[in-house]
This record gives sequence, structure tokens and C-alpha cells, in this order.
Amino acid sequence: MAKAAGLVVGLGGASVGLAVLAARRQRELLDLSDRTALITGGSRGLGLLIARELIRQGCRRVAICARDLDQLGRAQELLSTEGVQVVALPCDVSDQQQVEHLIQQVEERLGAVDLLVNNAGVIHVGPQAALTEADYREALDIMFWGVLRPTLAVLPSMRRRNAGHIVNVTSIGGKISVPHLSAYSTAKFAAAGFSEGLHAELAHEGIAVTTVVPGLMRTGSHLNAKFKADADYPLFALGASLPGISMDAERAARQIVAAARRGAAEVILSLPAKMAVRVNGVAPAAVSRAFALVARVLPAAPAQASPASSGRELEQRKPNAALHLATALSRNAAHRFNQVQP
Repeated sequence: MAKAAGLVVGLGGASVGLAVLAARRQRELLDLSDRTALITGGSRGLGLLIARELIRQGCRRVAICARDLDQLGRAQELLSTEGVQVVALPCDVSDQQQVEHLIQQVEERLGAVDLLVNNAGVIHVGPQAALTEADYREALDIMFWGVLRPTLAVLPSMRRRNAGHIVNVTSIGGKISVPHLSAYSTAKFAAAGFSEGLHAELAHEGIAVTTVVPGLMRTGSHLNAKFKADADYPLFALGASLPGISMDAERAARQIVAAARRGAAEVILSLPAKMAVRVNGVAPAAVSRAFALVARVLPAAPAQASPASSGRELEQRKPNAALHLATALSRNAAHRFNQVQP
């Protein structure tokens, strides 16, 4: 009886301890209500959803930027709600002057940036032999320099205040280099390395840096990806559409904002991505050999070089009823998340 009573007391004490810890963590979550957030690539897809989730969790000053003015206008309408200031600004994050002008405009209209989400991206799909130096340059300009430049632009203000949050959206492709995504993986590896190093160096200054590592998500981005070999499109579209392989993008946005509010060092999104990272960490040579086998069965480079086609262009040029049906979830996401014109 005494042992049973002791066990009950022990369990009760543990429950109270866990409750106190949970309450403490809840109190330590970043209060978004008096913060200014800036999301690059925020006009569509994951960036739009992160902006929407920030607003849902209390952020009242939100800036988004992108290159497409029409998408920016639609995104601003989708995000606008009573009591929230939403500023949509055109910016090519690969251009230093445009980035500096962007930060200046945000500071003038909304105040100093408290939370920066580096999300802008571009996807080149194709065998390495079909990729050009220009493809690698574009990937690096947007997904590495386009992360570095906004970060360096907001850091002086954050350092003066000894406060700030930076969220860098990288990819599973920044942990494991995947066949036919060589340019994309190169840029994401660079961004992930920068982000992880930044986290270590800024922690003592009161600035949190979170590295986000998504796996495949249902954002509809396959329609805007650039394909060097037409035959790559069906497999890529399926991977970005099927449940179990791809993740619901709204759920991903919730997890990203939650990780940012906690000041987490890293968040890996989706079970397949988590498993892939762990397996690669334990047996990188085996993973590399497996991908070498995969690369052998993927489409070869076209005999004649030609400009890349977007997924949307390929669907129009080569309609496939079975693929259309199988990718219904991601196509629905594309329309809901501003990837295509309504």
C-alpha cells in the first residue's frame, strides 16, 4: 500500500512538474502582437501561408515581398483583415539594391523588422548534364544570396536591440543532395550552412535563428518549377501531391511559426524528411549509392538543349488525364495558395 501511495505521489509530482514546464514554455513563446514580420517570397505557396499563420497567431504588422506584382496584389487582399497592417512590396532578393530599398520601406511603414522569414525560392529540375551555369547562378542568387542579403540588412537593428528572430526556409535538399535537383540542392546546402552558423554566433546576442528543413509539401509549387527534361515532370508532380509522401502546407506553416516563436534552432518537416535525415546521418555512403541507382532510371538529358518549361506549361502542352487526377490535391493547393491566377 505504501509503495502504491508513493507511486501515486510520484506520478502526481511528475504531472505537476510537466504542467509547470509546459506553462513556462508557453510564457516563453514570442509574443507576436507588437512585432513587425517580413516574409520574402510571401506572395504565394508556403510564404503566403506563413504570413497568414503569423497573422492568425497575433502578428499585426506584416510585410511580404515578391517579384510578381499581380501575385503580390492578390496576396495582400488574401491577407488583409481588420486590425492588421499588410504591406506588399516588389523586390527581387537577388538584387542588393532592391533588398536595401525593401528593408528601408518596411522600416518606414511598419517599424524595425523583428521577425525575418527568408523563404523566396526557385526550383530547377533536370539531369545535371542539362543544367547550365546560369541555372546554378539563379538558384544561388535567390536561395543563398537572397537569404544572406536580407539577413545582413536587418541584423544591425536587431543587434542594437539585442532582440530578433530570423527564420531560414531551406529544404531536405539542403541536407541530402537529390538527383535531378543539383542546382537547387547546391543553393539550399549553402543556405542551411549559413543558417546553422548564424544560430551559433547570434545566440548570445539575443537573436534567435531557426533553420527550417521541409520535405515535399502540397503547395502547388510544381506548377512553377522549371523543368529541363519534360519527362521529369510527372514524377516530381506526384511526389509533391501524394499524401504520405508530401505534407499538408498549412500544417507545415503552423509548425514553422510555432518553431519561430520558440526560437528553435531547427525544425524538420514531415516524417519522410526526418527519416531521410537520420538515415543519411548514420549511413551517408549507403544513401549516396541508393541515389546513384535512382539516377540511372531517371530521364536522361535531352539530346538537344532547350529552354526550361514550367510545370504549368507542360500540363498545357502535354495533358495527361491520369496525372491530372493523381495530382488533384496539389492542383487544389495551387489555386488556394495563389500559385496560379484565379
